[in-house]
Amino acid sequence: MIGAAVKIAVIALGLVLPVPSALGVLDTLASVALVGAGLYFVGRGLTFATQRLLWRVRTKLIISYVFIGFIPSILIVAFFLLGGLFLFSNFSSYLVQNEFRSLGDRALAIASSTALVIQRAGGRDLNAIVARQQSAQAQALPGLSIAVVPAARSCDATGRADATLTASATAGPWAHVQPPVTLPDWLSDCHGFSSLFSYQAVPGASSNVDLLVRAIGFADIGTPTYAVIVDVPVDDRLKADLRASTGVDIGTFQLRGVDVLPLQGRPAVAAPQPPAVSSSLPVTSVTFLEHHDWQTGAGGSVMASMQLSIPDIYRRISAQASGDARFSQGLLLVLVAIGGLFLIMQVFALMAGLGLARSITGSVHELFVGTERVRKGDFTHKIAIPARDQLGGLAVSFNSMTASIEDLLREQAEKKRLEEELRIAHEIQMSLLPQGPLGMPGLSVTALCVPAREVGGDYYDFFPIDDHRVGVLIADVSGKGTSAALYMAEMKGLMLSLSRIHTSPRDLLIDANKIIAEHLDARSFITMTYAVLDLQKRTMTYARAGHTPLIYLATNGAERQLHVLAPDGLVVGLKIDNGETFNRLLREETMPIHSGDLLLLFTDGITEAMDASDDCFGEDRLAELLQQHADLTDEELRERVLREISAFVGNAPQHDDMTMLIIRVGDAAIDPAVCTAVVAGAGV
Repeated sequence: MIGAAVKIAVIALGLVLPVPSALGVLDTLASVALVGAGLYFVGRGLTFATQRLLWRVRTKLIISYVFIGFIPSILIVAFFLLGGLFLFSNFSSYLVQNEFRSLGDRALAIASSTALVIQRAGGRDLNAIVARQQSAQAQALPGLSIAVVPAARSCDATGRADATLTASATAGPWAHVQPPVTLPDWLSDCHGFSSLFSYQAVPGASSNVDLLVRAIGFADIGTPTYAVIVDVPVDDRLKADLRASTGVDIGTFQLRGVDVLPLQGRPAVAAPQPPAVSSSLPVTSVTFLEHHDWQTGAGGSVMASMQLSIPDIYRRISAQASGDARFSQGLLLVLVAIGGLFLIMQVFALMAGLGLARSITGSVHELFVGTERVRKGDFTHKIAIPARDQLGGLAVSFNSMTASIEDLLREQAEKKRLEEELRIAHEIQMSLLPQGPLGMPGLSVTALCVPAREVGGDYYDFFPIDDHRVGVLIADVSGKGTSAALYMAEMKGLMLSLSRIHTSPRDLLIDANKIIAEHLDARSFITMTYAVLDLQKRTMTYARAGHTPLIYLATNGAERQLHVLAPDGLVVGLKIDNGETFNRLLREETMPIHSGDLLLLFTDGITEAMDASDDCFGEDRLAELLQQHADLTDEELRERVLREISAFVGNAPQHDDMTMLIIRVGDAAIDPAVCTAVVAGAGV
């Protein structure tokens, strides 16, 4: 509005007084402001119109039909038109190239026949023979030129030669290039040769050139001493003949690349123009012709421009295909009829599309009204069912959905309550695991527990026995989820009590099996390992009840020895023969420990972590990882193991609880303040 006001003021002032230059600058700024404001409002208007236009489904369906039915029809027509143009262009290129090949064969035949006549005459009357041969072909090929040059060739083992010919002769106008006097070195055979060659009146002036067909023929003897060269320049007369025979008008020739250099031609002389061909040539195309370098024999291509007469080429194709022009015209009429029928079908399709859009949008509108009522909390609204079709079925489904929404809301509230209870259960279970530092000088412990679900069945604990002994327990309840977590919570109190009674791991596990077998479900069992570390005697006594092996890395000076400890033992909780088999199979072992030794206890969720191909991480990979990175701190080693497992598993889901204890033996006189037990769990 400001820009318009300024423009009006400047125009009004200009009607009365001359406009100062400062006002001219202001007028320009006002024009720029008007253009910017116009573009802004046009953009806003288009956005508003598009939103209002495309809000209705009916309009979207109509526009969709235009893009799905109408535009593809136009594209199909354009495709076939371009395909026809491509066909005509390629057919014309084939005709032109075929004509040039025929012209080369004809020139080669003239050169060979001339060489044969010279051979029969024994080299006598050379000029007369060449002149007669040129005169005989001059009417059909007005620019034909012939030259005879010496050329010694050995073509068979006998070396038989005719009369030696050292003289040369020419006949014809030779108005395009200088007659050749010798043959190039690359032409070494005796079978004759024909090809296109390029020439220019002013070399290097442009990339446009003229073409000539040159053929070289030899006498049919063992060692010919001469060659006949026939040139047919591609001049206007020859182009007119090509246009009459093919329906294609050849234009200019342009070199492709610089490897093949044109011959130096003679200045062009104005020639009489051939009679014009009365046919329209509206379509332009190009073709590529092969030509050679006269000095080196190198090959290249020259681009020839063409103008096509579609009616002439169509008449040639149809006449060759059917042999009758009336039959071709009949086929063309059938094509036109099919096109008209296609147009009529498009009109009927448009009418059917509009009716279908109205039917669909009516049902969609009813659904929209129903969803608005549901959004406002009215679940009693029912949609009328106008027809027994798929849209009517959709209305029935909507009515059924509104009737069950309240049940879904109640189920959602119940699910939310259960999720909250599982979250609290997870926090409680994590609180049952050891918290804070382990008060045992000379022992460093780092732990990890990651349940596969909100709660799990893995359990570990530390039981101080006296000031120099501590019990270490790791266990895994079969299964996962809530039931395993409840058994895990029950086991904590039991193992805490038994650790104060028994200092022998075997005795503790035997009593634990008796108690747990009486209360554990028959379909469940527990695996566990219990070890007592005596930092005064520097020993570790342990027993394994069906649990995963212990990995022990012993330090002996600069050397490290890896041991996988797996004493016999049955799982806990099986109700068989009152525990006699369990007692008989359970073994307790004692081994010395030294400062710097590393002990790894883990559940099967670590070694049985699987990737997308169901391959397990495995104990061997875990042991190798422990041995390679034993110099890391306990926390760094734990994180390293977790990263390796995560990289191995990839995007595969966690299928079991993962628990791991890393115990490092240190100096017994170490300050208790540095002895820690770090617990890592879900969300910690």
